[in-house]
Amino acid sequence: MNYLISSIYYCPVKTLSFQSIDSCNVVKNLGMKNDRIFAFSRGVKFEEAISMEKNPNERKLNNLLTLKNSPVLNKYNFIYKDDKLSLYLKEKKIISISTDSHEERNLLCKKLVDLESSLANPIFLLKNTEFPFFDTTHSNNIFNSISLVNLNSIRDFEKKISKKVEFERFRGNFYFEGLDAGKERDWIGKVIKINNISFKVEKNIPRCVAINLKPKTDDHSLNLLQSLKKTYNHFDMGLYLKSLEDGKINVGDSIELSQ
Repeated sequence: MNYLISSIYYCPVKTLSFQSIDSCNVVKNLGMKNDRIFAFSRGVKFEEAISMEKNPNERKLNNLLTLKNSPVLNKYNFIYKDDKLSLYLKEKKIISISTDSHEERNLLCKKLVDLESSLANPIFLLKNTEFPFFDTTHSNNIFNSISLVNLNSIRDFEKKISKKVEFERFRGNFYFEGLDAGKERDWIGKVIKINNISFKVEKNIPRCVAINLKPKTDDHSLNLLQSLKKTYNHFDMGLYLKSLEDGKINVGDSIELSQ
């Protein structure tokens, strides 16, 4: 069978605004370069935020801005390029900052709070390229941080609930074609190769209420999480991968089962 990578996405700021790219670099035991290297703390003092920035053990999801606790942020877009992080709303640039400057980071945080007063204040922009802000990062150990999603599984879900389901709701890194719906679950524990780069398929991805959010809006009127459970008796969609070596992945690359 021929399984092909159809699209690649990365997310510079944890859970917020995935960006479509044609290729990416992956790093052994880390994941995609520049993926989730930023996060916003919420409702904690500066000293605690800095501790969270440096030490994965100090991070708690409730102390970070996510679409689960701050769905209003889904309508914004963050672009990271040449060490500049820019905030957009409906294609309009609101602010662009140098992420190496704490002063400029604070300007971005102030702008966000000015725009969305419902955010749990204070917020601080955190940055860590060595231990990014993956849900799977803990105890100074990063694993299975790349998400792989079978587009046919999303189409099967869409068909069974008779509702339009945008694939972007699942915020995957690699989307692929060519495999029957649900069959990716058989890959768990195996090693796959993409462009001759090895990945360990670790486990299913359990989904949260963030999939209820329509892409690029704060509309969460469709309860897809409930529908997922009702349809399949689980909350899973997609697989976590662990990169076993460095390399480059491109749209159009094939996926091969190596064992």
